[in-house]
Amino acid sequence: MADEMVLRAQKFVNTTYNDGATLGISKLEENGRTGWPVMYALTRALQYEMGISSLSNNFGPTTLSTLRSKFPKLDASTVPSANFCRIIQSALYCKGYDGGEIDGTYNSRVESGVTDLKANMGVDGKFPGGSLEPKVVKGLLNMDAYVVVNGGSEAIRSIQQWLNWRYVDRQDFYLIPCDGHNSRDVSKSMLLAIQYELGMADGVANGVFGPGTQAGLRQHTVAAGTAGTWASLFTAAMILNRRPVPFGNFTATVKTETEKFQSFVKLPVTGIGDFSTWASLLVSYGDQSRRGEACDGVTKITPARAETLKAHGITYVGRYLTNPDPTPSGSTAEKAIQPGELQTIADNGLRCYPIYQTYGRGADGFSYPLGRAAAQAAINAALDHGFRRGTRIYFAVDFDALDHQVTNNVLPHFKGIEDAVADDGNRFEIGVYGPRNVCTRVGEAGHSTASFVSDMSSGFSGNFGYPLPPDWAYDQIVTRTIGSGAGAINLDNNIASGRDTGQGSFDPPRAVKADVRLDSGLVDAMMTDVGKYMESIGYPNDGGTRTYQHWKCFDTVCVEHDELITSLSNRHNLRKALIQATAYWEMRHIDPVDEAAELAVISTFNTTGKFLAQDPSTGIAQQRAQTLIPAWNHALDKGYATGQPYRDPASDQDKYDVWKKARDDEEFALTSVVMIDRWDIDGKPGGDDDSPALRQPTLSYTDNEIYEVLRRYQGPFEPAFTDAKKRMPLYYVLEKYHSISRNM
Repeated sequence: MADEMVLRAQKFVNTTYNDGATLGISKLEENGRTGWPVMYALTRALQYEMGISSLSNNFGPTTLSTLRSKFPKLDASTVPSANFCRIIQSALYCKGYDGGEIDGTYNSRVESGVTDLKANMGVDGKFPGGSLEPKVVKGLLNMDAYVVVNGGSEAIRSIQQWLNWRYVDRQDFYLIPCDGHNSRDVSKSMLLAIQYELGMADGVANGVFGPGTQAGLRQHTVAAGTAGTWASLFTAAMILNRRPVPFGNFTATVKTETEKFQSFVKLPVTGIGDFSTWASLLVSYGDQSRRGEACDGVTKITPARAETLKAHGITYVGRYLTNPDPTPSGSTAEKAIQPGELQTIADNGLRCYPIYQTYGRGADGFSYPLGRAAAQAAINAALDHGFRRGTRIYFAVDFDALDHQVTNNVLPHFKGIEDAVADDGNRFEIGVYGPRNVCTRVGEAGHSTASFVSDMSSGFSGNFGYPLPPDWAYDQIVTRTIGSGAGAINLDNNIASGRDTGQGSFDPPRAVKADVRLDSGLVDAMMTDVGKYMESIGYPNDGGTRTYQHWKCFDTVCVEHDELITSLSNRHNLRKALIQATAYWEMRHIDPVDEAAELAVISTFNTTGKFLAQDPSTGIAQQRAQTLIPAWNHALDKGYATGQPYRDPASDQDKYDVWKKARDDEEFALTSVVMIDRWDIDGKPGGDDDSPALRQPTLSYTDNEIYEVLRRYQGPFEPAFTDAKKRMPLYYVLEKYHSISRNM
């Protein structure tokens, strides 16, 4: 909703600094809504009025030091100009306080608004009255709230106000929000408070949980009966971790809640605030000297390494189902579970929990279709390795996902995982690996049943200020190397909650086999599964505006021509699903516009003998002459095909002939899919894509290689990249049923 006074503030900035482009103050949209653009503009205006030459959105050290030197206290007698006052008045309105109009006068209403602001900040005891001190100005010119918002906790707000009051006069402590929510800034302020109370000087205290802070905390155990500042800091840390304790002295209630917290995070239950408890309250990884019962890593578990793990009290081992690196070497050479490894784990009394990771390093790797693809790929890989029904697979979110990215990307991704696992008959359970906020939100949405928390990444915004998820199974806290000689192993040390104990026995691994004809008993289930996926991304089974219905595309590609595609798969060492995913996808996309373009090609050639320059795609696999000719010529050169005469890409007759054959001959079109794939895999020599060559066709292509083959078929530009990510789940649905057929 628009606010009249915020609108007036925007008009003030635009009118007063109308040469904003030159000054470095962007013109504001006059919409009456507060936000960072307004605060940035007001910050720049303040810098301009103070004579700072290089303006910035950041209210940084230069702005603060200049304000301190020129105006250590702003009030009616010291505000230097009307516009300077209008900046203050505008900021007050944008923060929800009375600014006494925007008239350039530091009047009694401004003083009252400032007084209310400082009371809400908790600093009115340090800075009484209606004057503005430099750190208060800094707090005014941002989007922090100083009242409870969005269901915040009054108990947390009281901690925030207390921290502001007690430490605002320290050099590196800046006013934190008082909104009732823990956050990165609030968590850092707690560490600064600890350091100040340990006696660290300004400039030394830095809000980092380093060796000096840890050594100091070991000397400050608190227990029942402890009073004073250290008890207050401990109870504050408990409250910020959402523990229901009173702020202040270490009472019997605090002792009871400390015991519950220690039990929850798997610390010795003592009821006292010892170092390990302090550490678990203050930083995500806690006391890194703890020995966990679990680990994960990228190193194969050999008999010697298994002995090392047992000697260090480790029972549960996290290993990766696949390795997305197509040519693994060095430290990643053994990232995926290796042949015979699960049997070694079982023989040594260890247990394994599987992890699946591929597109996990940024928000664009997460979406509903990619979630479905990840689920089916993980299921296939788990079955290949021999994991049994009931195993929980941890799907990785290995990046610092901001909250809006969790909403827009990660949650839809896990909904895709959940739906695909359900369609598979819920053979496996779903776990999530990632920062605390990711794990908590995925679990609360009902998309997972346990969390593997990447607490070692303490700087992630999703870890800083968030409590350990209630459904945590494994807590990753530190990387270390244990053992020696053949038994040496580098691993991530994890605390185990007991919620998931992994698997201790396995089926024999499935051998890598060539594809066979689709078992007739699977046709209906496969058609249903493919149709459900396509409907989920907006392609109705009745075809919608497209020419062909789902059943027709499926029957043509997966049933009628199954013998041909099986033969092509065996000859060229490409999975049937890779060929079918491309052909089915292209056939589903044919529409009346495509058909009209095809008729125009035929009419033009029959009339003029010329092949249309537009070269529209044709046939069930939507192919162009400009692709077909070089792909087939390349196949002949390499010996991938025989019997097909060379064609001239400059000849209208040759272009028309090959184009017409792809239109009229379904077997030729499907065979051409493979020829184009082979051309793409070899780096498309002479083509329009400068992508490097892939490994020669193999039945063990990684996810990234499968994606590349699917993507390159459509070319080097969008929408090829987006469409390939949507075709990945289609590939895995098809592969699911072919895998069943070849293992029957």
